[in-house]
Amino acid sequence: MFKRIGNLIRGFFGLFVSGLERQNPEALLEVEKENLRKQISEYNKGLAAHAGLCERLMSQVEKEKRELKELNAKTSAHLKAGNRKLAGEYALRLQQLKEEYATNVEQLEAAETTYEELKRSRDVAVKAARDKIESLKRDISETKIAKATAELNEMAAGMINEIGGAGDTLNRLEEMVREEKDEAKGRARVARDSIDSTELEAMEAERSALEELALADFAAEAGIVMEGDGGGGGEAEGPATEEEKAM
Repeated sequence: MFKRIGNLIRGFFGLFVSGLERQNPEALLEVEKENLRKQISEYNKGLAAHAGLCERLMSQVEKEKRELKELNAKTSAHLKAGNRKLAGEYALRLQQLKEEYATNVEQLEAAETTYEELKRSRDVAVKAARDKIESLKRDISETKIAKATAELNEMAAGMINEIGGAGDTLNRLEEMVREEKDEAKGRARVARDSIDSTELEAMEAERSALEELALADFAAEAGIVMEGDGGGGGEAEGPATEEEKAM
C-alpha cells in the first residue's frame, strides 16, 4: 500500500515537473547546456590523464632509446677490447632493454591511438550536442513566434466578430430610426388631411371682404376715387382745370 502511495506521489510530482518544463523550455535548455559543460569538463579530465600516460610512455621510450645506444656502444667497445665478461654483461642488459623498449613502443602506439580516438569521440559528441541545442533554440524561437502569431490571429478573429456584432446593432438602429421617421411623416400627413379646407377658404374670403370694405371706407374719407368705382361704369373724372373754373 505504501509503495502504491509512493508511486502515486512520484507520478504527481513528475506531472508537476513536466508542466513546469513545458511552461519554461528555455530554463530546461540552460540546465542541459550546463550539464553538457560539466560532462565535457569531466571527460577532459580523463582525457588529460590518458594524455599524461602517453607522455610518460614517450619519455620512457626516449630514455630507453638513449640507453640502447649507449649499451650498444659499450658492448661493442669491450668486445673489441677483449673484455668478454664485461661485454657479455652489457650484451645481456642490451637484450633485456630491447625487449622492454619494444613493449613500451607498442604501449605508446596503442595509447596514442586510444587518445586520438577518445578525442575524436569527444569532439563528435560535443558537436552533436551543440547542434541539438542550437536546433532546440531555433525550435523554441519558432514556437514562440507561432504562438504569438496564433494569438494575434485569434485577437483579429475576435475583433472581426465584435465588429460584425456592432454592424448588426447599427442595422437594427437604422431600421428603428427609419420606422420612427416614417411614422412621424404619416402622423403629419394625417394631421394635414384632417384640416377642413372649406372652412379655411370661407375664413379667407370673409377676411378679404372685410379688407375691401375697410379700404373703401378709407378711400371715401380721403376723397380718393378707387379704380372701378365710377358711375355707369365710366372712368372717374379728374380735378377741374383753371379754364373750366372760369367758364
